[in-house]
Amino acid sequence: MNIYQHVEHAARELDSKLLIATIAAARGHQVIVSDLEGIEKGMRRGVLAPGIFHTKSLTPSVMKVARHQAMIDKGSMITSIDEEGGLIEYGYDRSAKVRYSEETIGQSSAVFGWGTEDVEVLKQFYPKHSTKIHKTGSPRADLWKSLFSEYWGVPLGVPEKPYLLVVSNMSYANYQEPFHSIVASNRKGGHFKRDPKLFTKNFEVAAEDYLKTAAFIEAVKHLSKNNNGYDIVFRPHPNENLESWKIYLEGIPNVHIIREGSITAWVNNAFAVMHNSCTTALEATVSEKPLVTYIPFNQKHGYQLPNDLGYCAKSKEELLGKINNLFNDMKSESKKRFEKPIPEQVSKKIYLDEKELAAEKMIKIWENLAIENNIPSKSINWILFKLLLKIMKFNGMIGRILRNLSSSKIGPKKGNFKFPSLNREDICKRVKRLQHILRIDEKIECKLLSDRTILIKRYR
Repeated sequence: MNIYQHVEHAARELDSKLLIATIAAARGHQVIVSDLEGIEKGMRRGVLAPGIFHTKSLTPSVMKVARHQAMIDKGSMITSIDEEGGLIEYGYDRSAKVRYSEETIGQSSAVFGWGTEDVEVLKQFYPKHSTKIHKTGSPRADLWKSLFSEYWGVPLGVPEKPYLLVVSNMSYANYQEPFHSIVASNRKGGHFKRDPKLFTKNFEVAAEDYLKTAAFIEAVKHLSKNNNGYDIVFRPHPNENLESWKIYLEGIPNVHIIREGSITAWVNNAFAVMHNSCTTALEATVSEKPLVTYIPFNQKHGYQLPNDLGYCAKSKEELLGKINNLFNDMKSESKKRFEKPIPEQVSKKIYLDEKELAAEKMIKIWENLAIENNIPSKSINWILFKLLLKIMKFNGMIGRILRNLSSSKIGPKKGNFKFPSLNREDICKRVKRLQHILRIDEKIECKLLSDRTILIKRYR
């Protein structure tokens, strides 16, 4: 079976896609992990054989509906797990309405749910398609389990001192691109039609994010000046402008602004995590990592669910006291592990099966779909696909040059902040670590077909 996994945000999705690919390859399947463009054009031009196209959402935009229909017409099947919708909101009604539709679920062959809540609500909203909706859990949450602590190891650049991990989620105030690009993206995706209040909300959230940014800067200054022996690792959200934070936090001692590596590795190695309205709060809770929520003012648009987790601090002084206490506990080894039952609001969101990984459940569903729908296991001309990827890269370069010339300005190549270029050696090392942890003995081949396309398969 050919499996095509679409990655939008590498920092968020790549490792979980590699987990799926490693297990699937060991079971004899060929797996492509790639950005959308490579898969889409490969299918459209008939270079890629029919298979399972697994994507990160079923948001009902006109473009996405057309894309998926073209893939279906070529003999492929569509499956999805939503990588960003609804995890940090109480309830799932809004996400079910905004991020799905009868049409997009109708096009799909399987929808995978993170937990009990999203699965139940989706079945209520789309009863005609209830048999397609499966409670598998998420491969991202698989990687939060203690089983995979060895996989993450110690991240590069980790400070010598113990560190507090501060995660930011102020993308509306500090997006990689101008704020209006957020508005444009929401309009293009049809979000305003499905949620008319969202247009005004975009501006309200941006204003609140600016206030939160200033409060976090002051909090970091206060912690840096008054702490009793730890460093601070400040991790901007993947959507945020890294250079902005370097300017905001410039000159504050013992503060490291780092975005390299997976957030999971940094959570695992921190003595505590500080946040506001961030998905990382759920990860820290599942991983039994001490968590402090900083709420310095009354928020209208903060996400209540993650903010209800862990300890709450409402002033710089209260924040300092709570974090210093957690640090002292860690030093004294009075609490070797932060043991606290997972709250109900988290367990409803995230299904963790101790006996079977979510990745394994998803692969088994794919296998059944392939059998039931007679999807042929056709071989792929990898040389031809690799050539297509090279042509696409060349055409993209020429397009950028022409656009720069037409605007009378030539600047440096704009990088893809969501999916930077991959390194084959790094990817192969990750796959080998997964094999070791999962005790997979089969020889697995890992090839980099382009700077954003990976082929993972078993040696013949």
